[in-house]
Amino acid sequence: MHLLQTTILFLGTALIMVPLLKRIGLASVIGYLATGVLLGPHVMGLISDTREVLEFSEFGVVMLLFLIGLELEPSRLWVLRHSVFGLGGSQVLLTGLIFMGAGLLTGFSLPISFLVGFGLAMSSTAFVLQLLSDKNQLTSQHGRKAFAILLFQDLAVIPLLAAIPLLSGQSTDIGWMSLGKVLGVAALFVVSSRTLIRPAFRFIASAGAREMFTAAALFIVISSAILTELLGVSMAMGAFAAGVLLADSEFRHELEASLQPFKGLLLGLFFIAVGMTADVGLLAREPLTMIGLALLLMTLKFLLLMLIGRLSGAELYCNVNLGVALSQGGEFAFVLFTAAASGKLLPPALAEQLILIVTLSMALTPLAFMLLEKVIDPWIRPKEKREFDEVPDEDIPVIIAGFGRFGQIIARVLRMHHIPFTALEADIRQVDFVRRFGNRVYYGNPANIELLRAAGASKAKIFVLAMDNIEDSLRTAKSVNYYFPHIKIYARARDRAHAYRLMDVGVKIINRETYLSSLDLAEKLLTGLGIAPEKAASGVARFREYDEELIIRQHAIYQDEASLIETTRQSMEELENLFESDALAAAAEAEDLEKATS
Repeated sequence: MHLLQTTILFLGTALIMVPLLKRIGLASVIGYLATGVLLGPHVMGLISDTREVLEFSEFGVVMLLFLIGLELEPSRLWVLRHSVFGLGGSQVLLTGLIFMGAGLLTGFSLPISFLVGFGLAMSSTAFVLQLLSDKNQLTSQHGRKAFAILLFQDLAVIPLLAAIPLLSGQSTDIGWMSLGKVLGVAALFVVSSRTLIRPAFRFIASAGAREMFTAAALFIVISSAILTELLGVSMAMGAFAAGVLLADSEFRHELEASLQPFKGLLLGLFFIAVGMTADVGLLAREPLTMIGLALLLMTLKFLLLMLIGRLSGAELYCNVNLGVALSQGGEFAFVLFTAAASGKLLPPALAEQLILIVTLSMALTPLAFMLLEKVIDPWIRPKEKREFDEVPDEDIPVIIAGFGRFGQIIARVLRMHHIPFTALEADIRQVDFVRRFGNRVYYGNPANIELLRAAGASKAKIFVLAMDNIEDSLRTAKSVNYYFPHIKIYARARDRAHAYRLMDVGVKIINRETYLSSLDLAEKLLTGLGIAPEKAASGVARFREYDEELIIRQHAIYQDEASLIETTRQSMEELENLFESDALAAAAEAEDLEKATS
């Protein structure tokens, strides 16, 4: 069938099935799966080459991982290392070994049991992240744990694929040369992200051709995916790495906006392709067996994830949600089982059964989410926290985010000048405390876009960023800069490092919270040592001017510790020379004045 005809068939059927099933309360994923089942070779037979469609549709997962990588700055990824290798490693190892043991007990050989056990240990990155995203649960405790486990699973696929030739007795080319290639590409990613890709994006952005920016974003995603695939690493991991390396760039939001439509359509195509692979004939012949095995797979994985979550110290609500989210089989199981069947390691009939079981488990996952939300959730959900306040829609010129000691001083000065403001504070205890003194402050997370809109950010002129938590402060600054670019941000920085990170996200007016008070005390100290007040004030003013120039210069290299140390040492010498020159000039001026008056 011609490509355009296939496209029309996919789009037309999906346009009917997805809205229809959504109207009766089912997830859009089920609609895409149903579309694939209908069009596939086992029902209507309109599409016969399912393998080619599945290979192309994998770019939906690639796009998803790239966009997830854009949300993860390298520093945040480093923080996740314990969750990724601790939780993720425990889940893959424990689940894989138990399933492998079950295979051995049922009479399968060790190689087959190993591959089937660890293949079924994988969960679906595309399904889980899409469902959690639809439900706004990616940032929840179970959402973060699920992401960490999925990330480890994606990494674990690499050695599992490499093991297939070994298990089937074939020769393998994996060695030091392959490892060197992988490390070389990783180094290429790191270097090119700053020296090549970002300058290229700046050049394209300056041209004002928006469609070229979209083309460049697609080029980066596809080329990074293909490059890693050539080395035997999953395309999704290559795209994820590229996304992480661009997460702290100034083009992050533009990249997200450009690729979002492609991600949605390609993910839909991926789910359609999964539906097409389901052997409906086998399901019709053995419905109870196949559905029973899919439910058994989901039940065992659910119980094991509950156990792992409990051992990690998480609460019951988090563990149940985590177990439901990751209970299905994953898309990489298709790759593993197909490759194993091609390598004569798995009998074709067994591979078809396993693929059907995984497909059914994926199709049942949205239903499991519905069961969780409608039946289980009301019983296990922790007591609801207090809801955010409703902010009245008023034309207020100033919004203060954070109402601690810093924000309160600013508010008092504004009140003295009869300037209205809206104060937002995420700590409910702080809100209740300051309200007792007559302050007008609302409980809510300032990083929440809807709350900012309700607070009148679209009409406000000034946004005072006075939040104490550095990460919350940065998230809020990014949101305000992106969604309300007309607002001028006046930010409080905890220290110099915080100031650099605020500068990274485009904040121009920054006050380090102890900086001015330190300079004020230094001036008093100088006068206490006998230096004339005007000379002390002049010296402190000169220091402040120089330091504010220095922080702008060092912003470009603050992540390079060696360069930062070197520039700091040089700046101390420059400052000493500057003051010496001032002292010599002042002495010469005094001498000239003395000569003139004598």
